[in-house]
Amino acid sequence: MYSNPYASSLETRILAATPLELVRFLYEGALEAVQSARAHLAQGRIPERGQAVTKAVAILTELSLSLDVKLGGELATRLAGLYDYMQRILLDANFHQADGGLRETESLLQTLLEAWQQTSVPAQAADAPAWLPAASDASGHSRSWSA
Repeated sequence: MYSNPYASSLETRILAATPLELVRFLYEGALEAVQSARAHLAQGRIPERGQAVTKAVAILTELSLSLDVKLGGELATRLAGLYDYMQRILLDANFHQADGGLRETESLLQTLLEAWQQTSVPAQAADAPAWLPAASDASGHSRSWSA
């Protein structure tokens, strides 16, 4: 049976990732899916565009489900609203075969990814806000980002 070495590498990266890295992977995946949807739209590939939009919406759903509103408070609530908004405009853009919603979502995801990368820089980990999830070190021991 043929084995995909990329799938194995991706699985290893995901299994070894901290919670902060997992969120980054989700943002990257959603962004790639939206970029793919835009390319498919431009080339008139309707089924592929629909699949890419569906993937982006599913990733946004996972991001939304991972929020802890009790711990994250207003920030988590605002992120939930933003994820919902992006899902709605993605679905509307797909339905109307329009690039505007795809472009807007791409821009929002790029901004979120950049902000997340700034938040999850290891050198800043000791100063990270208490609402960030705990991470595990290389030995699997949990460490909290909160003071």
